[in-house]
Amino acid sequence: MSRLIRALLVGALLASVPALAQAYRIETFSEGLEHPWSLAFLPDGRILVTERVGRLRIVEADGSLDPDPVAGLPEIFVAAQAGLMEVALDPDYVSNRWLYLSYAHGTTQANNTRLARARLVDDELRDFEVLFTAQPLKAGASHYGGRIAFLADKTLVLTLGDGFDWREEAQNPGNHLGKIVRLNRDGSVPADNPLVGQTGAAAEIYSLGHRNVQGIVFDAEAGRLYSHEHGPRGGDELNLIEAGNNYGWPLATFGIDYTGARVSPYTELPGLTQPLLHWTPSVAPASLTQYRGALFPDWQGDLFAATLAERSVRRVRLHEGMLAGEEILFEELGERIRDVRAGPDGALYLLTDNADGRLLRVVPGD
Repeated sequence: MSRLIRALLVGALLASVPALAQAYRIETFSEGLEHPWSLAFLPDGRILVTERVGRLRIVEADGSLDPDPVAGLPEIFVAAQAGLMEVALDPDYVSNRWLYLSYAHGTTQANNTRLARARLVDDELRDFEVLFTAQPLKAGASHYGGRIAFLADKTLVLTLGDGFDWREEAQNPGNHLGKIVRLNRDGSVPADNPLVGQTGAAAEIYSLGHRNVQGIVFDAEAGRLYSHEHGPRGGDELNLIEAGNNYGWPLATFGIDYTGARVSPYTELPGLTQPLLHWTPSVAPASLTQYRGALFPDWQGDLFAATLAERSVRRVRLHEGMLAGEEILFEELGERIRDVRAGPDGALYLLTDNADGRLLRVVPGD
């Protein structure tokens, strides 16, 4: 029996047994953010927040927003979906002070996702280094991916998009469109990447056949890398990422084009990896985290996916590494949720994607 079939069977069994709802309360922790995109928790209790419009902000431990953005950012291409995206701390941040940023780089006619790192010193970025720029540069301002995760060996993976109008290139191993790439933390290519040494292949590639991957998280306890990506109309996917695998876009998909036309007649094909689940109609998943905190015991080990179109957070229940049903949370907010993170205090943190965005904190309720 395949892993997917086992997961579906266990999921159907457990989903048929209603789970007791976990009581929670949502607090506004900070506000006044312009289209916030990503957050990272500093060891001193402060929080870094990116704004897609090209600013990196500091939220103090008491929730107050520093009025002055962090200095030292590079020039960023800001338009439509393009802008400043992820901020992530190095696994050894306490000793080396490196943080990583993803952002759109270039012009309207020639741009793509870029990865850089810098040190945060006295609330400004120093020792700024560009590590990677996805190729080729393309026109438009859509589908950048941009999420970052660190694996057990402390290499990093960066998610990328297909550029929207270049979806066929997601199947081309010679470029970075529609891929997840894996890099050493200095930007060099790990020698054991799956396509290293293959003629005509981009050595940075870790997996291919993606549309627009905007969520990724590494489950350190199980050694699994999960991601989700946007489909077109329908076909948003949650995937288990394995080195060298092809996830099918646009050869196989559960979604259709925005015109109503078929993207592909196939939902699966030999040699292509099936999603663990798909969301049809689309929920527009925007980020992914795993909960390992102490405040919500019932959520232990589960995945949480922020959504834009559904204006919710999807809790994906896991049981022994297999899917065990879903729960839709926080719809009462009625807001696009751009980021969801499990905080070091055991709370769940949310970023609302608005011109007047908020940082929310979810704690147990009565």
